[in-house]
Amino acid sequence: MTVRQGSDGAKARILVVDDEVDHSAMIGFNLERQGYNITMAEDGEDAIDKARDELPDLILLDWMLPGRSGLGVCRALRRERSTRQIPIIMLTARGEEADRVRGLENGADDYLIKPFSMAELSARINAVLRRVGSARDEEVLEVGDIIMDQPAHKVRRGDRSVKLGPTEYRLLQHLMHSPGRVFSREHLLDAVWGRDVYVEIRTVDVHIRRLRKALNEAGEPDPIRTVRSAGYALDNIAN
Repeated sequence: MTVRQGSDGAKARILVVDDEVDHSAMIGFNLERQGYNITMAEDGEDAIDKARDELPDLILLDWMLPGRSGLGVCRALRRERSTRQIPIIMLTARGEEADRVRGLENGADDYLIKPFSMAELSARINAVLRRVGSARDEEVLEVGDIIMDQPAHKVRRGDRSVKLGPTEYRLLQHLMHSPGRVFSREHLLDAVWGRDVYVEIRTVDVHIRRLRKALNEAGEPDPIRTVRSAGYALDNIAN
């Protein structure tokens, strides 16, 4: 089975949220064998924190969780700008139609009833990632006076064209999907270069400098914000 890539071109990152440790470990093990990058969370609050910090490409979210329910987690993620676009597949033993409708109405993209096979889960994951990926690739991103036409693979700032290398393009693309959010160097390495590629962490700084040079001409405000000991963010600054 073909493993879908994330929005940044690397292997898709999946957050598995389930308080049944054996069940989540089985899911994680099988998905990792298929090539996905997996993160685990055992309760609602942990799931929200990890979704904010890691911005996974997809979340497998169990309905029944200690503390905040899966529905509560889904609603919370849909309210936040940085996480509202992350696709969510609800996992639950609740098979009634009313429950399925309730899950979808609260922001879930798909619904899988336990018990399910790994083949079915993999097919659902691929379908959701393919659907979301196609939609994201057709977006024209705009942050301040920076416009990224993804279908045409072109970037403009104000009235001028911005020429970027492939790495700088992917770096800007990742920052533009979550304007104002501070990303650590480690996160940017994983998102832009991929987790399976060994790259020195300071390589991020080199490409940020190149991106700044391409974006900023004399007198233009710098939209890339450096946060000491934390990382980088792209701010909404109009020229």
